[in-house]
Amino acid sequence: MNVVRWTISLSVIALCAAPAMAESAIQSAFNYNLTSCDCACEPDCGCEPDCCCESSCGCDDSCCGDSCGGFGCCMMDCCLGEPCTLQEHLTPCCSDYSYGGWIGAGYYDENERLSAVPGDGFAFLDYPNHVNLDQAWLYAEKVAEAGCCSAGYGFRFDVLYGVDAQKTQAFGNDDNVWDVSLDHGVYGWAMPQAYAEVAYGDWSVKVGHFFTIIGYEVVPDTGNFFYSHSYTMFNSEPRTHTGVLGTYSGSDCVTLYAGWTLGWDTGFDQADGGSNWLGGISVDLTDDVSVAWCQTAGNFGIRSAGEAGYSQSVVGTVSLTDSLDYVLQSDWVTTDGFNGDPTFNAEDYGVNQYLFYTLNDCWKLGTRMEWWKSNTVTGRSTSFYELTGGINYYPHANVVIRPEIRYNWSPTELFSVQNGAPYNNTVFAIDGVFTF
Repeated sequence: MNVVRWTISLSVIALCAAPAMAESAIQSAFNYNLTSCDCACEPDCGCEPDCCCESSCGCDDSCCGDSCGGFGCCMMDCCLGEPCTLQEHLTPCCSDYSYGGWIGAGYYDENERLSAVPGDGFAFLDYPNHVNLDQAWLYAEKVAEAGCCSAGYGFRFDVLYGVDAQKTQAFGNDDNVWDVSLDHGVYGWAMPQAYAEVAYGDWSVKVGHFFTIIGYEVVPDTGNFFYSHSYTMFNSEPRTHTGVLGTYSGSDCVTLYAGWTLGWDTGFDQADGGSNWLGGISVDLTDDVSVAWCQTAGNFGIRSAGEAGYSQSVVGTVSLTDSLDYVLQSDWVTTDGFNGDPTFNAEDYGVNQYLFYTLNDCWKLGTRMEWWKSNTVTGRSTSFYELTGGINYYPHANVVIRPEIRYNWSPTELFSVQNGAPYNNTVFAIDGVFTF
């Protein structure tokens, strides 16, 4: 109950702000590039006859800008410049449309818990001692931007191939609708986003299949500091939804979200009568402190076995110094059923703490400490912990290398993983992500 009281208290505080890092994660995942319109029309930054933008658009004549660092950057003397993009080379003219992607590949020497058997699907990092293609990702989009006194229209489509696909598919579907059947071995395909969007004034509305706004960590490699994921993100949060999500950004410091979806992790399908509220609020309390509070409530579909449920995630971010950032996340999930069993009352709690230190544009340090408690693993309420430390190294504006060491443990001596081995383990992992 203390966790619940603390979560509700922080939720009340959240009625005033929008998080720098949490809002950034939401914007990067859903491309909420919203601008309020005061009918003071801006210059038209369309494609000019010579394929160059107006200077007011922030366009650069060169491909990559002034990159004085590149692969030759030293530890304390880093100047990466701007990353190159596929679009700049193939279609350099200014356009309302954009496309690109990334490739992420990595290696780890143990299963990330709760996973124990290679390819069991109980964690993102579940296929150890291989060099895995985690994410080969492509996207195309047109961001819906409202005109001075008119509506704007847009869309987004993402496709993913790799070992992360099976953990990103619409596994909340009741059959092989959408992308659930697109597997071969531990690899597969996923289509995590396919939506249309309309914006008018301070409002934006998405209709279709899109990423959740719940939580701090996200599925795309480009949105996370760490290679591995928290227990909370994998086990207590949805990945995607199908439905409608509206965003209101009429205030300088407050953003509101409100929508309806067909349960958790569904792709253009409805399983077990899934139907739930999805919404929240994000607020900037000060220039250095921000909070986001997002919830789902109703029938989560397969996740709640057709019964009622409620979940919430509160993410607070504090910029302690120009180089040091702290993130605190609390999640709570309660459902009257769980994964096909309408009689099992499931309850999860999660508290994650992150600390990030930026040395320069090339080097960043981070740590994550997590407590996650659930009765869905052993049938009784059990605590699980993990401590992760890592480095992000950018040898080039398009490349990041992410080594990390993670220790997983549980104080419950009676609990072991599927193959009978002790739950406690240490995992070394490293991956690289190349954007284009």
